[in-house]
Amino acid sequence: MKRISKYVVIGCLISLLLSGCWSKKELDQIALVTGIGIDKKGDEYNYTVQIINPGEVTAKQMTTRTAVSTYTSTGRSIFEAIREMTKITPRMGYYSHTRKVVFGEELAEEGIGKALDFLARDHEFRTDFHIAVAKGIEAADLLKVLTPLEKVPANKMYTSMQISEENWAPTKTVKIQELINSIISKGKEPILTGVYITSTADVGSHVENVEQVASPANVIIDNLGVFKGDKLVGWLNTPQAKGFNYITNNVSSTAEYMSCGEDGNVTIEVSNSESKIKATVNNNQPHITINVKVEGDIDDVQCSKLDLSKEESLKTVEKKLEKKLNSAMEEVINATQTEFNSDIFGFGEYVHRADKTYWKSVKNNWDTAYQNLTFKVNTKVEIIRTGTITESFQKEVEEGS
Repeated sequence: MKRISKYVVIGCLISLLLSGCWSKKELDQIALVTGIGIDKKGDEYNYTVQIINPGEVTAKQMTTRTAVSTYTSTGRSIFEAIREMTKITPRMGYYSHTRKVVFGEELAEEGIGKALDFLARDHEFRTDFHIAVAKGIEAADLLKVLTPLEKVPANKMYTSMQISEENWAPTKTVKIQELINSIISKGKEPILTGVYITSTADVGSHVENVEQVASPANVIIDNLGVFKGDKLVGWLNTPQAKGFNYITNNVSSTAEYMSCGEDGNVTIEVSNSESKIKATVNNNQPHITINVKVEGDIDDVQCSKLDLSKEESLKTVEKKLEKKLNSAMEEVINATQTEFNSDIFGFGEYVHRADKTYWKSVKNNWDTAYQNLTFKVNTKVEIIRTGTITESFQKEVEEGS
């Protein structure tokens, strides 16, 4: 009896190992999808995929084929469009390597909720891809642009967005769960980074685009799209987008350029930024206080009269930067209140935590309350280092001339 039980256990274990391969797919049966573009034309979706050509990505010698191919299909739903694509592609799409999903601007203005439902529901999609909006062009055209340095354009967009967010600040990486949470939140609206090209898709889709020293068509990551619910309602410019990231504690590093006198400018590398937001409600009037602390180093001085060995000179630079950052943050808040009527900062969530009774009375009409919200921005800048020299050598040049 014990021997029989032993064989039964062994048989069960073996069957578990064998069942792990029931859904296996060989590499020559699948197409690795790195990028997805979703557009809307009338009642139908245009669904575009960017697929890796494996032999070209790993090729050591130059070939005439591109590293990726794009395919577009149409359907009344995204799933229908995916199945429709089997008519033109020899392999089924495999989505575990997808790095980028781009919505066309026209679809974003109409609403991305239905498209998001499929991406969140379907088990084939991972949740770590970045989402963006194609600004001024269709998502399909954006995915056709070939890029230098990175053979796979979707990977280029993925890494460029990360690098830009970490070192420049007017952009933000957004993944699907964060986007959905912002859409369904009563006190916060979504934002998505914009992507556009410097030329046309026709120019960028030819291999000549990566064979020249200066590519005529480049993919640019810039600006933030403001949403209300699942609909795009406008765009923040670069200073406003930076202001947004300062407020939401999303600035790791950036460069701030400003005047330091009549004869030039000074550039400060922001090395650390910390934001704290506090909400109060008095007499049914919500108020937000934003305290931002910024640390930075002076990287470039074009003013011959600026003596950085003097403490008062450093204080002057700090005060000027404080004024500039205050202005940028105030400008973006005002724009979201008057132009977009969209609380992209999540101030409503802070108000909710500060006064639950008041929030209960306004949460279904936060749009109106947000327009009347008052705020105060306080910025404190500290210059940590001035570089290896205190005075610009331009002073000696001018004195000697």
